[in-house]
Amino acid sequence: MKYKIHPAYNQTTVTCSCGNVFTTGSTVKKDLQIEVCSACHPFYTGQQKMLDTAGRVDKFRRKYGTRKAINV
Repeated sequence: MKYKIHPAYNQTTVTCSCGNVFTTGSTVKKDLQIEVCSACHPFYTGQQKMLDTAGRVDKFRRKYGTRKAINV
């Protein structure tokens, strides 16, 4: 890396709205306030539900689910 062209990399405290606090590295010189972290995000906690919009999953299963594989 070239000398004196990169910003300083500092320790930063990140605070989530759920109360989770952790430390990470960042070029930002102040503490960060975030709304969603890995402790409260539905994808990471397993609370996310797959939504079937307009029956697309059922339509796919009806169209392709009953076909048998072709042996070549």
